[in-house]
Amino acid sequence: MARQMTEMLKGTLEGIVLALLAVQPAYGYEITARLRDQGFTQIAEGTVYALLVRIEQRGFVDVSKVPSEKGPPRKVYSLNTSGVDYLDDFWRTWSFLTERLEQLRQEGK
Repeated sequence: MARQMTEMLKGTLEGIVLALLAVQPAYGYEITARLRDQGFTQIAEGTVYALLVRIEQRGFVDVSKVPSEKGPPRKVYSLNTSGVDYLDDFWRTWSFLTERLEQLRQEGK
């Protein structure tokens, strides 16, 4: 199951992270911690940071630098209008897929 979970997460992690940011802005480590709190324990911190670079480049988030008690300022990511639109599309696609998969599962019983 672990390999299958990893493969499925590759396609959905962007939406999951954007959903977390829709609740509250956060910095990289904080996002990783929230993911782990949600049960996504196998996601590496480096994966999250690479994803944050991509969603920043795609214009889905606004980034502000906030002073840190330790080390350099933290980059805090917050969902912007483009990110909200993308997340809405993600949820519509997710609903479509889950409905069709449930249909197939029921037909297979």
